[in-house]
Amino acid sequence: MAVAKTNQANISGDDLVVAAQNLVSADLEREAVILNLKDGVYYGLDPIGARIWHLIQQPLSVTEIIETLLEEYEVDLQRLSYDLLGLLKEMAAKGLIQVRNGTAS
Repeated sequence: MAVAKTNQANISGDDLVVAAQNLVSADLEREAVILNLKDGVYYGLDPIGARIWHLIQQPLSVTEIIETLLEEYEVDLQRLSYDLLGLLKEMAAKGLIQVRNGTAS
């Protein structure tokens, strides 16, 4: 069983990420809009953010997300990892995703 992480600042490759419940999202062209039903706040995602949002509708490890994006986009691994972790930390802080320790059994 995966354990919920208490410190989102330490998201790692083995951690599982999934979209939180109590959210409604919609695609707008290649972008996405997310409504947090708890606080009524809307969030917008650019095309790459929208792709990540689609990926995490089912639990995926951070490593799996990185591998998928490396296959789909021409981007440096270090830059992708940095940007992805930044986005995931921001999304976790706003309650848009759940991050679970993927190494727990």
